[in-house]
Amino acid sequence: MNEINHKTVFVLDHTPYFGISCESPIDCDFIKSKVPVPPISKSLWTCAVEASVEYCRIAYDIFPTGKLIRFVVSDTAAHIVNTWNTNTQSLTHIMNAMSMVGVPPRQTQASDYSVIHGLRAAIEALAEPTDFQKEQLLAHAKNESFKLVNRGRVICITSARDDASMKSLEDIFRTVLVQQNSISAGHKEYINIDQCHLVIINLYPANMESMVSNRALVDISPILKSEIHSNKANKISNKLTHLILPHFDLASTTVTGIPMKEEQNASSSANYDVEIFHGRTAHSVFLGTELVLPHSLKEGSDYETVTLKWCTPRSCGSSEMQPCLAQCRVTPVDVTSRPSSCLINFLLSGRSVLLEMPKKSGGKITSHLLSAHGGEIFIHSLNTARSCLEDPPSISEGGGGRVTDYRIKDFGTLMQQHRLVPLKPLPERQPDESLQKMRARLSKNSRYWPLTHGRTVLYNVRQFVEPVLVLTQKQEISEEEKMLCLKTIYNLSQLEERQETLALPNMGHRLKGNKKEEQYRLLWSELETIVNYSGSSPAHKAILNCIRDCRRMYPNADGSDPYEKSHTGDGAADALRASVIRATTDSPMSPPHSLGGAASGADSTMAAASGAATILLGTGSSAVPIGGLLGTRGAVSGKKMFNTGARSLLDVLATTERTNSQKRIDFSGRLCTPPGQIAKLYPHFGSKDADSGQGRSADVK
Repeated sequence: MNEINHKTVFVLDHTPYFGISCESPIDCDFIKSKVPVPPISKSLWTCAVEASVEYCRIAYDIFPTGKLIRFVVSDTAAHIVNTWNTNTQSLTHIMNAMSMVGVPPRQTQASDYSVIHGLRAAIEALAEPTDFQKEQLLAHAKNESFKLVNRGRVICITSARDDASMKSLEDIFRTVLVQQNSISAGHKEYINIDQCHLVIINLYPANMESMVSNRALVDISPILKSEIHSNKANKISNKLTHLILPHFDLASTTVTGIPMKEEQNASSSANYDVEIFHGRTAHSVFLGTELVLPHSLKEGSDYETVTLKWCTPRSCGSSEMQPCLAQCRVTPVDVTSRPSSCLINFLLSGRSVLLEMPKKSGGKITSHLLSAHGGEIFIHSLNTARSCLEDPPSISEGGGGRVTDYRIKDFGTLMQQHRLVPLKPLPERQPDESLQKMRARLSKNSRYWPLTHGRTVLYNVRQFVEPVLVLTQKQEISEEEKMLCLKTIYNLSQLEERQETLALPNMGHRLKGNKKEEQYRLLWSELETIVNYSGSSPAHKAILNCIRDCRRMYPNADGSDPYEKSHTGDGAADALRASVIRATTDSPMSPPHSLGGAASGADSTMAAASGAATILLGTGSSAVPIGGLLGTRGAVSGKKMFNTGARSLLDVLATTERTNSQKRIDFSGRLCTPPGQIAKLYPHFGSKDADSGQGRSADVK
């Protein structure tokens, strides 16, 4: 496909040869006269001007801004018709300039008539920067890595004897193009031409045969590609109409079955067809769906059109608004025909028209809408699938029934927190800098986000943890905000200590009997996951450590540490924890998550090294070896505990003392016995027996 360019230059041959007739008489209804009227035909020049101006009209209608077209007339010299300035980019300016140029001169003996003058001027015009390109160069003047890509198209309408003449014309164009790039390298007022598309149209009268062959698009050089079309003068309008479709990525739609009253008989009506051009997006959005675009070859042309049937027109009120996938400006192909004029006036009056197309499964479906907005006509590609504005989708393929408990209010809050506003472009600001920051922020805040209330415990009791959910979303947390979060976590821990049941709505939570222990386990797990994803500042780490300490404070029913079970080092427990979170919090439509991961080899090596030394914590028989503690817990997360500050030595001591205080009081004799010695069951029994002459009792460990 041809690349879409915003710079196009027409080179029109104004040599004496283009003053001859095209030999295609015009059908005129003259009043009957005894004097015979000779046939009237257009000249080659008139056919070329009309077709090129119609090309401009279609481009200007669909692209009011952005697409620039220049005209160069070539005879003994190059005559510039307009410039890249937007004030000269209008049909009025072009037609007035063409009238001043006039018809080609009659045959003279001068030998310097050539289209090459115009081709040289066209290449120089492509090297001139447009206003948009000047703005880009100015905006990126300090960016050395920025490179402005300058592409353009030259459409040359001329006449040649044979293929050899065309080959010579292409060689001259390629040589001049290379020379112009060499000149542009040393001049600031010119820019380099990176890609040029040359379209040569050979024009000849209708009663003649051309010796020039058609040739498809080929690469002449790394920066030049060319194609050749040989056409009769009376068919050049169809050729340019066909070429504009790939040039500007357009598509054709024929609206069929339009009821219109007859001009001569107002009581009767007939159906007419109107062909319109628009952006190809209006059709391409349906690729891969069950809709079948009814393509057919345009009669008398060599391009395809999509036929859509006219439906009953409606008013364009708010009640008739429908969600659409694409919106493109339209323009009629035959702007002077009566059906096209009636359709345009009908739409500009405020009415809208629905268009139908067939489905693969049979029947028809409303696929497009024609409507006018602000004096311009658009074609809308309607959403034929389920709309996001309808009721929540039904899960008909599996269990669950209709989903009705979406977190709609929370999603609205999420959208407000990530709302974008337009910013004025500044030279020091990189393009899309704010957009990249917002993408990163949205990715972080949506890493864990259950879609429904029935898949989460935390967001159903958020009144207990509201400060934590709100304040941890910030990049930096102040000392007062951190203390508020810690206070909230301690209050939640007290609720668990008092064994208060969490009041959850009956929305099908996947809990094992809705036990209090299971509710708090899931609550702590969700809270830890959210805070862990929120940020990495010292305040975030302090809050995360507080959550983990509170989880350890209340062991599971079997006496094990809940933090130990959720942070095992073999990787399987991490996967189990991730599956538990997904099974209890995610909806069937949730995106895949990556929660946790297996411990690295470096962690295992560090844990093994730390387990070599044994340090006793505590006194007597209740002493706990810290080497053993590191051997179990540190083997998994020793790197996490000490390198990232998750557990300090004070935390280890405090946990050990807290665990010992919750145990039953040990045997008093063992408490009084120094470490390493045997405790006596009855320490005074032996001394009394010695006094009475009796033997000692056996030592008991």
